[in-house]
Amino acid sequence: MANGGRQRRAAIMKLLTDSAQPITGTELSRRLGVSRQVIVQDIALLKTGNAPIEAGRWGYQLKKPEGVTALFPVRHDDDRIRDELYAIVDAGGRVKDVRVRHATYGELRVALTVSSRREVDHFVENLQAGQSTPLTRLTKGRHFHTVIAESSEVLEAIANELKDLGILDGHWKLLD
Repeated sequence: MANGGRQRRAAIMKLLTDSAQPITGTELSRRLGVSRQVIVQDIALLKTGNAPIEAGRWGYQLKKPEGVTALFPVRHDDDRIRDELYAIVDAGGRVKDVRVRHATYGELRVALTVSSRREVDHFVENLQAGQSTPLTRLTKGRHFHTVIAESSEVLEAIANELKDLGILDGHWKLLD
């Protein structure tokens, strides 16, 4: 039985390695013929063993190498969210989070983990469906994105795209 668990966890790692997109626990359980709870337990065991797995709203995936990280100050209305995020992911960036600086509450930060147009569309559709409200409404459209890319050249391209859109609101900076 323990051997079956090891084989199943190896199969989970193979599926995640071979997939460019996250895979849901339901899909993993279907492919491997076990319950979703077994998958959750296997993922926990794999992570305990230092497997680079991250769980997001779209499922499980292997963590991507971090690369170079920068903070971009931007400002725009709600109707430009899709344009902004498309510009970042199309240039090769991954949006790690959104931040706002609120006069009363201080810095508010929410993880996004958006790295494709499909993820952008899903995020924007949720906002449009009223499932949540953009943080930027608290700050008249001014906010910051932590963006990860494979090189500083990609970050420079992202900055140029955001500038061309007229939404870059100041100077971006590399983070440690």
